[in-house]
Amino acid sequence: MTALTLSTAGAATLRADALVVGVAKGAGSKSGDLVLAPGAEAVDKAFGGKLAAVLATLGASGAEGELTKVPAPEGLKAPVVVAAGLGAAPKKDGAYDAEALRRAAGAAARSLAGAKKAGFALPIASVEDAEAIAEGALLGAYAFTAYQAGENKLAPKDAKAGGPKLPLAEVAVLGAKPRDKAFKAAAERALAVAEEINRARDLVNTPPNDLYPESFAAVATAAGKEHGVKVQVFDEKALVKGGFGGILGVGQGAARGPRLVKLAYTHPKAEKTLALVGKGITYDSGGISLKPAGHNETMKCDMAGAAAVFATVVSAARLGLRVNVTGWLALAENMPSGSATRPGDVLRMYSGKTVEVLNTDAEGRLVLADALTRASEEKPDAIVDVATLTGAMVLALGNRTFGIMANDDAFRTSIHEIADEVGEASWPMPLPADLRKGMDSPTADIANMGERMGGGLVAGLFLKEFVGEGIAWAHLDIAGPAFHEGAPYGYTPKGGTGSAIRTLVKLAERTADGDLG
Repeated sequence: MTALTLSTAGAATLRADALVVGVAKGAGSKSGDLVLAPGAEAVDKAFGGKLAAVLATLGASGAEGELTKVPAPEGLKAPVVVAAGLGAAPKKDGAYDAEALRRAAGAAARSLAGAKKAGFALPIASVEDAEAIAEGALLGAYAFTAYQAGENKLAPKDAKAGGPKLPLAEVAVLGAKPRDKAFKAAAERALAVAEEINRARDLVNTPPNDLYPESFAAVATAAGKEHGVKVQVFDEKALVKGGFGGILGVGQGAARGPRLVKLAYTHPKAEKTLALVGKGITYDSGGISLKPAGHNETMKCDMAGAAAVFATVVSAARLGLRVNVTGWLALAENMPSGSATRPGDVLRMYSGKTVEVLNTDAEGRLVLADALTRASEEKPDAIVDVATLTGAMVLALGNRTFGIMANDDAFRTSIHEIADEVGEASWPMPLPADLRKGMDSPTADIANMGERMGGGLVAGLFLKEFVGEGIAWAHLDIAGPAFHEGAPYGYTPKGGTGSAIRTLVKLAERTADGDLG
């Protein structure tokens, strides 16, 4: 786990393995002259005032995501200086964008894997900037090494591989004030949220032979005991007794049975309750409607929504937010077998509605439907579900943006604004009433499939049917950004990303402040 400190040491005197400074493209410069961002003054002095010239000679341009490493001269305690690109410099005395700082810190932290300590002398114009730098560095320092030689308990004892490259051990944010209450609170928030995002990433990256409904429920139970969150696990007997036909129908083809997990964080002075529902398909083969070759390899990530809900509830508890946050993890494996649900089967859901299953690979909406109905029974002020739900949303918005649908336009707008504030790409999507007819079934109350075109919106319309009357509800389809298969960038690693967690934590904070939107 990467440690975080707010350091009073100057950049020139900090003992660390590396110093990170910011560089940018000159504002209004036709030639794109490289400029040093505030915070780099002491480092520049050690270079005789020529740090920008040295970096430019090495090809640095200040572009966002660009990193340039140079040996440190005498006068600095750190042996290496890392110049992180921030993009265009703000005009006049404007502050740098928080997301640019977050990404620069993340990229630098990734490049320093294996180092013990790095000092981040990036520009800080506000408490929010310090928090963004800390958060980005902690997220960028993430590495999933549990199954690599040297850490994997299943690896041969005589394994001679060099072992995994461990993440940066300590992040020191320079320019922040460790004794200032606001800076201290910001650092504590950054650490708590980043650690829970990284725990969610671990869950998404864990192979499905080790992470399945029962083991996921065990992780949630252990975390609940540690952080004062009440956890209730509905096993197969409880699901049968309760009539959770959607969760049972999806999980009945697997050797390992489904679970519904309730996590409840309560605050004695809370005035609002926020319910979160997460899709937790720990492996999705597609069931009888088997996925084609090439689409199965990453399906361990189909529980990213449940991981996001879990991380948000624990974050709320760690931050002591003045709001009640209840999480529902709908957990199942979707597998083909002699006992699996078949296309054409009809399931009786927890709500009492019947669903004709036309495609067993449209299983996420089935487990979410049961959980949404159950969450609605407790009459929360709002419900948000999170799911890697449809490939259609990826086609619509790409791999880095999640879609937002809602039964309330103001609530949808509020979540979109929150996502933008915390640096998560999202886009508001409609729920066209005309698409509902495509899910009419001659056999049941509704089918789990409708028109192919607009499939992501059809899935949202299906979920809407299971939300309690009068409850504000939003649906986040994170199918694109939840799992990153390309090269790492900024603070985003390869594999599980922790998508939507920062948005949900900020939503919980706003709800605690009386602004649910």
